[in-house]
Amino acid sequence: MNTPRSTLAVMALSTLFALAACQPAEGPAERAGKQIDNAAEKVGDQVEKAGDKIKDATKEAKKELSN
Repeated sequence: MNTPRSTLAVMALSTLFALAACQPAEGPAERAGKQIDNAAEKVGDQVEKAGDKIKDATKEAKKELSN
């Protein structure tokens, strides 16, 4: 009796894995989400660069004032 149970379990797992691998192509919401992620990343990079420039300018001003 154990063999049919094992076979059934293997078949069920195989079916589950096969269905999990069959994802449809990404839809419009997924594409929009990726575009939003990319835009947010670009903005974050620009903010970081601006912060670095402000930090450098502050150091330079501090240096000028101490001379």
